[in-house]
Amino acid sequence: MTILDGKKTSNDLKNEIAEEVMAMKERGEKVPHLAAVLVGNDGASLTYVGSKVRACERIGFESTLIQLPEETTEEELLDHINKLNNNPEIDGYIVQLPLPKHIDEQKVLLTVDPDKDVDGFHPTNFGKMAQDMPVFIPATPFGIMELLKRYNVETSGKHTVVIGRSHIVGRPMSILMSQKGTPGDSTVTLTHSRTKNLEELTKQADIIITALGVPEFLKADMVKENVTVIDVGITRVPDETKERGYRIAGDVDFAEVSKKADFITPVPGGVGPMTIAMLLKNTLLARARHNDLQS
Repeated sequence: MTILDGKKTSNDLKNEIAEEVMAMKERGEKVPHLAAVLVGNDGASLTYVGSKVRACERIGFESTLIQLPEETTEEELLDHINKLNNNPEIDGYIVQLPLPKHIDEQKVLLTVDPDKDVDGFHPTNFGKMAQDMPVFIPATPFGIMELLKRYNVETSGKHTVVIGRSHIVGRPMSILMSQKGTPGDSTVTLTHSRTKNLEELTKQADIIITALGVPEFLKADMVKENVTVIDVGITRVPDETKERGYRIAGDVDFAEVSKKADFITPVPGGVGPMTIAMLLKNTLLARARHNDLQS
């Protein structure tokens, strides 16, 4: 059994990106600039955005954090987004989700310039991804593909079962795993809460990618021997033995499923660290495109 170590792999990626940024500086090119827009004071969002800013500093990116109060109107937020769209200094930006309930997330995402949409959420980017065109791939699926690639996990001709149909993970994963390439070339079954024979499908799967958000949902008796398991779930589970009063659990019963798996991601330390690394990778790609246009 091999642990797909997202923490180590993300650090390797950040070091590689830092080297590219250094080379940009030596050539006299502008370095990548990532901006983040945060509305309100959600604790998890503050932590996540803070880690992005620190990652930018580590690898030599420029970064801008636009922090807005909870009562910011939709019109005010859209005004900030349009300014980012028109600012040539900004290569890419993200609008941290979730947004306050009085703001239409869909309208906000549609306003983001697809050429600066390093989260890969804009319909234009999603459509290009579906047609296998050069595009910003959503950071979490991008990170999963990178893990599979770097650990040489065989995907061609394999049966991949994706659990969860969100636009952020499940649907893009189903598209990416079915496309020609390495990793890819899988036969994909996309499952969700209405799937009636889920256990029957997971028992057939060579690769399982689960993004359900139900702690330890996937049990050992639901998988076959030598399976590859990618766990995207992350849930706080009450645990009085921990100092914080909770532990972080994935969708997979790791202790038992790992005994049958060839490859498996841990939680934490698997897919999570890869998400930020691939966001940085997308920003680097955005800067490279802008440099090409300016040359």
